[in-house]
Amino acid sequence: MSGFEPALCTVTFRSLAPPQIVRLATEANFAAIEWAGDVHVMPGDDQAARTVGELSRTAELATSFGSYVSPPTDDIDAFAKALETAVTLGASNMRIWPGTRQRDSADYSKAERRAVAESIREMAAEAARLGVTISLEYHPQSLTDTTDSAERLIDAIGHDNVYLYWQPRPGLPIEEALAEIARIGRHVSHVHVFAWDRERNRFPLKTASDYWCSVLAALPASRWKGRRFAMLEFVRADEQTAFFEDAATLHRILDAQAG
Repeated sequence: MSGFEPALCTVTFRSLAPPQIVRLATEANFAAIEWAGDVHVMPGDDQAARTVGELSRTAELATSFGSYVSPPTDDIDAFAKALETAVTLGASNMRIWPGTRQRDSADYSKAERRAVAESIREMAAEAARLGVTISLEYHPQSLTDTTDSAERLIDAIGHDNVYLYWQPRPGLPIEEALAEIARIGRHVSHVHVFAWDRERNRFPLKTASDYWCSVLAALPASRWKGRRFAMLEFVRADEQTAFFEDAATLHRILDAQAG
């Protein structure tokens, strides 16, 4: 399917200040920015959230808050602090990490998985009250590190304000990628876009153009009803030249889907 708009994850440029990042996104003709909650807009830093929110709105850029809240490591109080920051930022979507970071899903007991689902359900209800959607990071060493675990988790949460991101595990073959999105695509809100191999070496996005065209074309209809963003993440050597090259490629990929 299509309908994705180009966006930038600010973890791509951790060393740059927000005005520089807004400039890059604007020059690349992007539609949105996902602000990193561990460097650019920290939970509880209302002044930064207001300033960055105003920068984004002035540039007509939609915002998402890429938090690093990770239940059960973080409880509802930690989440509430990050949610308040997301609201101050003006973000309509907030990313959280399912389960303790750097822990494989296979290591969880049934009781632990149930506790995570209950925690996320409580967070989702609070976010819904403030008009913010919750999207779960889809990432190695989390409770979404396999399609089976992600599907089980989203079903266990059972809340219509919780969605999934999708991104390929580094080096994931296209056949496996298509099998993944066929299973969980109906829950996908946004995608993180990059070109890495299994050893996490970064390559120009143009080397993965066919891959991403196939993925986006194969995504099934989603229960997500808002704007959807393909978020560019982690360019070669964190270089701005590489970013603009990848941004041009992302536009071509999305234009091909729209056509």
